[in-house]
Amino acid sequence: MSGSSQPVNDTEIGTVNADSHGGIVVLARIFALAMTVSAFVYLANNVLNFWFDWPGVPTIFGMFGWFGLSAPEGGVLNLAWIQLITYFGAFAVVVLIVIGSKQRTLHADAEMLSGIAGYIVRAAFWAVLLIGIADAFISFLRVEGFMATLFSEDIADKLGRPAFRGHYVHYPLIVAGLVIASFKRTLGFHWLAVLIVAAELAIVLARFVFSYEQAFMADLVRFWYGALFLFASPYTLIKEGHVRVDILYASFRLPAKARSNIIGCIFLGLPLCWVILTLGMWGSASAINGPLLTFEVTQSGFGLYIKYLLAGFLMIFALSMLVQFMSYMLSNMATLLHEPGHKQDLEEHAAV
Repeated sequence: MSGSSQPVNDTEIGTVNADSHGGIVVLARIFALAMTVSAFVYLANNVLNFWFDWPGVPTIFGMFGWFGLSAPEGGVLNLAWIQLITYFGAFAVVVLIVIGSKQRTLHADAEMLSGIAGYIVRAAFWAVLLIGIADAFISFLRVEGFMATLFSEDIADKLGRPAFRGHYVHYPLIVAGLVIASFKRTLGFHWLAVLIVAAELAIVLARFVFSYEQAFMADLVRFWYGALFLFASPYTLIKEGHVRVDILYASFRLPAKARSNIIGCIFLGLPLCWVILTLGMWGSASAINGPLLTFEVTQSGFGLYIKYLLAGFLMIFALSMLVQFMSYMLSNMATLLHEPGHKQDLEEHAAV
């Protein structure tokens, strides 16, 4: 009752809710982790489908004539079954892990998922930083005719081919970004913003002072600008930095805010991410797969060879946001259930 004078501490509240809402906590953890793991399995199968010519799960539907599909000839269906099993296997592993760690809190899983999203974004940040500098340097050498001076004629010719530059310049730098992100824990978005301003300033000075302008200079600004906005989205979400329509939300009490955030994550954020991933990567000519498979570049022969990577930005955005939405959902559920270690409106809880 509201007139109770007995103090309520965070530990007691957490214990009560852990006992009374144990099933909800388990289901929430399974849902969040299963969605996250399924996204990674989907991307792995996408690579197998379009880079290594695996048949894909939809071919199984062709065995039964579903959705107007037809079964391929030969023994490739065995690979399709393996791909289907990966989804069920991943879900089974998630269930076993959650059941085996019932004492683990929602907040702990939220922090873990947030860390995964942070690593994805850090790796992408370092990759685009390194690729932008390296590709701009190569493009400058090409446009000024310095390639033959520094490289052999054969290498100079190959660096003018998008596939070669992608395989032997961009991909190694992406791996370098993954390595750097594993021990560099901070996010350098402010530095990327500074570099964008510096690149734009260089264009202005070169154009109006030296009457010099090349296509790769504008490409570099667009490349980094797109990365800044798309990769910073998960970080902004966890910091509550996204613009909201606060007409109603600002007046909500803590439980109502938590409920609205949970509903938004499940019914708005999660579907958006899956729509981007499925529509963008369903076929070889889809919006994301098409450019990545063909190393698509701009019409300007001396611009940066990074247009295909801009399509990949959508994949990174959807994946990192999906993981962060699941983290945000668990974090708000921990708040709603007054889990220990989370900031709680204890007076409100005690008055109920």
